[in-house]
Amino acid sequence: MLRVLGSTKRLCTGLRRREFLQVGGLGAAGLMSGTAAQAASDAPVLPGFGRAKRCLILFLYGSPSQLETYDMKPQAPVEIRGTMEPIASSLPGLDVCEYLPKMARIMDRTTVVRSVTHPYPLHGVAYAMTGVPAIDVAMELNPYDQRHHPWFGSIVEYLDRQSGRERVPDAVQNLAIPFQFSSQRTDQPFRAGPYGAFLGNSYNPVYTEYDGKGTTTVTKARPGFEWTGLEPYVSCDVDSHFRLAGTGGVATATLDRLDRRRTLLEQFDETRRHLEQASSGQALSDFQQQALSLVTSTKVREALDVRRESPEMREQYGMTLFGQGCLAARRMLEAGTKLTTVFWDEWGLAGDAWDTHYEHFPRMENQLLPQLDLAVSGLLLDLEQRGMLDDTLVAIMSEHGRTPKIGNQSGGSRDHWSRAYSALFFGGGIAKGQVVGATDQHASDVADYPVSPKDLLATMYHLLGIDPHTFIPDRTGRPIPLLPSESRVIPEMLA
Repeated sequence: MLRVLGSTKRLCTGLRRREFLQVGGLGAAGLMSGTAAQAASDAPVLPGFGRAKRCLILFLYGSPSQLETYDMKPQAPVEIRGTMEPIASSLPGLDVCEYLPKMARIMDRTTVVRSVTHPYPLHGVAYAMTGVPAIDVAMELNPYDQRHHPWFGSIVEYLDRQSGRERVPDAVQNLAIPFQFSSQRTDQPFRAGPYGAFLGNSYNPVYTEYDGKGTTTVTKARPGFEWTGLEPYVSCDVDSHFRLAGTGGVATATLDRLDRRRTLLEQFDETRRHLEQASSGQALSDFQQQALSLVTSTKVREALDVRRESPEMREQYGMTLFGQGCLAARRMLEAGTKLTTVFWDEWGLAGDAWDTHYEHFPRMENQLLPQLDLAVSGLLLDLEQRGMLDDTLVAIMSEHGRTPKIGNQSGGSRDHWSRAYSALFFGGGIAKGQVVGATDQHASDVADYPVSPKDLLATMYHLLGIDPHTFIPDRTGRPIPLLPSESRVIPEMLA
């Protein structure tokens, strides 16, 4: 049982929540009553507040099956359990899929949450990673829908700026790897999720671009669409690396006028020279100045270049786009980045990555689980060896889970399922060797301790030293809570 401490929690800005409400002029007639504000202000502080100095989110877009990762049900009928076998892990009582042998050896350093649940079985990356209280398909497919809330990393960056904390020179504070989210699929529009929303475009993540190519030819198909090409998430060439792409896809008028045949770096260099001689250069915002500095930064360029690592270290993470993205993320965290997200994203075709409506078992066996196994185990062991694990929070998350009953598609299929699924955490104040919650005999519904994605975010905010009940201003200046009021920190996840 964790001991609850008794001091008063303060926001990262130094204001208690009640004080924030009073400063904002809300008082008892505002967003909450004075009594409720007092209760929130005087709530006891759980362990681990501010323990994490940096954060790495590994987002598995499309959503892995709980039944082929950390919540296997070997006693269930074959149409539920499927064809894969469980293996024992280093955490007694926790079996994992046979295609995760390296991860099996490190599970005693992690916390698995098996009881994540919510009512939206769609690709709501925004619902999983922002404070938005509800989501629908129209929002999912429109990053600029006015109902969206800011990305988790955007909130962290905003609150850091507001607190006046000194920035690390030439460091990206909210980075996304390997490319702008959902930009490499051919047949559907961009999806929502990693954007600044009402905080503004300057709080979009800074994206990298991927320089490299796949080395394995893969054919992907779904009704009406087929794609064949080299798939870097399966395997990539040794020259694969990353470079800064800009500032979250936000272009300035000056950049639009430049010759698009030049490299991004040449464009920024020419823009800088021009603006130094023009009065318009004085109008550059702090954000634009930061962008210019970052793109021309030797430190950032070198940190993103995973080719500087030894062949052995690169192999430890796996020579795949996701593995090398995790390695680049570790290098950026070392260089001063506060928060990095590595997406396992769609490549070539929508309905890709972990969205296994088709060929579920062949894809899990050949294209997904072995690559995840190398990347996650390699990352944890690397952080541990470098002394970074204790203050680096790592969260492995997705939008939802997969249906317990296997579909009839060739190779099997599991469709969207949000009633029960799993997430994995380690480092940065996370308890070691914990399993939180449980599902029923088919991994269909939560049997014990339901956890919302918002509770996971609340716990992550807490570990980063941010009160999850903080308010931020929306477009009109009206205070908006980071998370719905019922969101809570999960004590069992904390060391």
